[in-house]
Amino acid sequence: MNAPLRLFVKLSARPLGRGAAACVCLGALLAGCATPFAEAPVDPASPVAQDVARMVREAREEPTFASIPPIPAADRKTGDWGKAADQLELAGARLEQETAANTWTLNDTSRFVARARSEAGPDFDAAASSAAATEAFARELRERATPPPPPR
Repeated sequence: MNAPLRLFVKLSARPLGRGAAACVCLGALLAGCATPFAEAPVDPASPVAQDVARMVREAREEPTFASIPPIPAADRKTGDWGKAADQLELAGARLEQETAANTWTLNDTSRFVARARSEAGPDFDAAASSAAATEAFARELRERATPPPPPR
């Protein structure tokens, strides 16, 4: 390992403690200068100066705990929420069991095939969709395709 040894020197806690104490003292001194309860001055030339002065003078009615409306009687009780959650979990487990792998089969696909062929129309020809027809179509597309211009 080629790291310098000074990276592995253990520092004593004495200088760190002094620095932390100095930071706390400085923070306390500066916090004494801040007055969050003082009113900020409003520029009298500001277009909202009159509104600010009016709103500061107005007596506002602060909300109280008595103004909180009572709980409606139609709400669920605490135990009912738990019962509803249990029913939801049971429904989820039932759904997972019913949709698990190998729980369904394909039966009577001939009706589906007959309906799909009738919807395809009378011009549907199974022989036309052969590998040779596909290759001919792909060859025609390759012939019509133009390569991109070479990069400059």
